[in-house]
Amino acid sequence: MTATDPYDVPRPDAQLHFGVFFQGVNHWTIWSHPDSGSQIDPASFRRVAQTAERGLFDAFFLGDGLRLRETGGEIHDLDVAGRPDSLAQLSALAAVTHRIGLVSTSNTTYNEPVDLARRFASLDLLSEGRAGWNVVTTDNAWTGANFRRGGFLDHADRYRRAEEFLTVARAVWNGWADGAVTDSTDARHWSVPGTIGRVRHAGPQFDVDLAPTLPRSRQGHPVIFQAGDSPDGRDFGARNADVIFSAHGQDFDDALAFAEDIRARLRAAGRPEDALRILPGTEIIIGATEKEAEEKARWVRLEQVTPATALAIAGRVWNLDLSDRDADGPLPAEDPVVVEHTGVFGTRQFHDPRAVVAEWREKAEANGWSLRETVIELGPQRGHVGTPSGLAEKFTRFVRHGAIDGFNISPYLIPDGLDDIVDLLVPELQERGVYRTAYEGSTLREHLGLRPPA
Repeated sequence: MTATDPYDVPRPDAQLHFGVFFQGVNHWTIWSHPDSGSQIDPASFRRVAQTAERGLFDAFFLGDGLRLRETGGEIHDLDVAGRPDSLAQLSALAAVTHRIGLVSTSNTTYNEPVDLARRFASLDLLSEGRAGWNVVTTDNAWTGANFRRGGFLDHADRYRRAEEFLTVARAVWNGWADGAVTDSTDARHWSVPGTIGRVRHAGPQFDVDLAPTLPRSRQGHPVIFQAGDSPDGRDFGARNADVIFSAHGQDFDDALAFAEDIRARLRAAGRPEDALRILPGTEIIIGATEKEAEEKARWVRLEQVTPATALAIAGRVWNLDLSDRDADGPLPAEDPVVVEHTGVFGTRQFHDPRAVVAEWREKAEANGWSLRETVIELGPQRGHVGTPSGLAEKFTRFVRHGAIDGFNISPYLIPDGLDDIVDLLVPELQERGVYRTAYEGSTLREHLGLRPPA
């Protein structure tokens, strides 16, 4: 029997986990539609988080950026350009939610470990054990210029810094012993003597000597998410992460190959295979019939890739200003301009523009596609389209055969884009016994079924 044989299910009791990724800062979120709400108003964040909690999601996942993106020295404003600080926003959401985890994307290249560890510990305590940290690194001069040290780390050094950063952060979170605060008003000391230790660390990146200011939370310390897909990124995740936020969740075989690779890296790192959850990012589009779902998906793509957006994306392939071209006309006749990677927004997407242009021209000619249609058809494929029952069957196969542990869902509309998933898909999954019918714990670590940190 093969791994996809329906009668040879390796994980017959596996449960699907859902998170919601409030991303905002790219064209996949349709900000220009009349049904779309503000991407900055606190009410939008609250509505999405509370809908996800109603749907028994594990986590509300917030992207973050340290600098507004630019094109040609101008603010890139074809999609949402701004976002509140993620930890401040999640602290506000902790007061209006009860169970759902609260995950911040925070950068190890342009932060310092003691400060960021204290901020995460604060969120973890305020939320009673629901904090998570998506650990990201950045090597480009474009972001680094905001910190007067643009481009100061090579790719491999980013992960060396991140690993040392996490080592210091965990030491800060573990600085107080459990039970450090006395439970008696008759005690001579507010904290039990000897239970608050010092953190001393001297390494290539950081020199630290402090007494941490906060005790451990109900879940021990924040859940660590990681999304790097390079070999270095995968190794880093296998050594350090509790959850991997991957780009491998659309095709079953690709998702299974990625999961098996991560499990092999876990074994090599001396960790058990169940020490980590894999939650690919995805978009889910639901219709009453398959035809209706496909028509809806086509509408979503056209709303996401407007003529101006299509020209901007193609402009980054050709390295030319194409804003005065016709997006519904042919591809540019010019050859692409090959420029050295500078870290400016957009240039990292296309490492070999000549090869990309050749592929686009070949497929556009074969299919009669316009420039805009080419961008839609050959750009990143965004996830899953279907009926509630069809998607439930599909996702059950994915999780029960070990290809994923769940999905981090990006709604294409804010704040109502989760409604169909919560109201239509979740009941189908529950009927198949693959999705919880109630929260069984109160912390993010419990939702994910992770062991407490040592």
